[in-house]
Amino acid sequence: MKGAKAGETNLWKIRLQLMKPITWIPLIWGVVCGAASSGGFSWTLEDILKSATCMLLSGPLMAGYTQTLNDYYDREIDAINEPYRPIPSGAIPLGQVQAQIIILVVAGLGVAVLLDLWAGHPHFPVTLTALFGGFLAFIYSAPPLKLKKNGWLGNYALGASYIALPWWAGHALFGELTPTIMVLTLIYSLAGLGIAIVNDFKSVEGDRQLGLDSLPVMFGVGTAAWICVLMIDIFQGAIAAYLISIEANLYAVILILLIIPQIVFQDMYFLRNPLENDVKYQASAQPFLVLGMLVVGLALGHQ
Repeated sequence: MKGAKAGETNLWKIRLQLMKPITWIPLIWGVVCGAASSGGFSWTLEDILKSATCMLLSGPLMAGYTQTLNDYYDREIDAINEPYRPIPSGAIPLGQVQAQIIILVVAGLGVAVLLDLWAGHPHFPVTLTALFGGFLAFIYSAPPLKLKKNGWLGNYALGASYIALPWWAGHALFGELTPTIMVLTLIYSLAGLGIAIVNDFKSVEGDRQLGLDSLPVMFGVGTAAWICVLMIDIFQGAIAAYLISIEANLYAVILILLIIPQIVFQDMYFLRNPLENDVKYQASAQPFLVLGMLVVGLALGHQ
């Protein structure tokens, strides 16, 4: 959290801090949306257990791996922006962080294979999704590519990781992952790109010093804030237009109604002072975005 202080000594709590449990929630939710869009989920004990296992894969394991990996490669910039974090504060040795990264990704891939075998998949779509997600997380954080150095590529990779990838895993587990679903969720991830930009405002100074081209560094705080909110609103609106095109009109109206409060909070908080109000904006507006994702999943499942 902003303004936190170093001081935690319990190694297991530090490990959990590195995995950032708060970030698991949207990925777990993405699995729910994918299961809904598949049209194949039923409220049987087996399907509930399958979905819970897929949530374990997407949240604690793969998101935990991603977050730990990111903190490992961001230790220099965090020493400037957030020196209280576990790695720059020296609360955990680098060797233990490396071991945690390896254990989480291996466990995640193992659970993905288990899910494909459980579902009887001949082509292992959940495993392929997990492999792609693990690779994307690596090139996002690690040199030489380090996608996060580029504000556009890095934030889109982050948005897709939080929306498209868990959605694909949940959908593939209970149905056939079609090109239509993949393209729609990748478009939805452009709204996620906007959400990812919000996270860049807290580290503008460190990004500038280390040459990371985040959007607030590239365009300035005010312009980047407008880019952020326009991405969030326009691409949710594009999904609503698609729902109208397939005659899922009720779902489209509900999605539009969920976009409206996001616009209100953008005006109230984010656009007025993105550096001070980024966390307040996320807490206020993001519940409406994730509810909209479920509405879209249900619409596609019913179609």
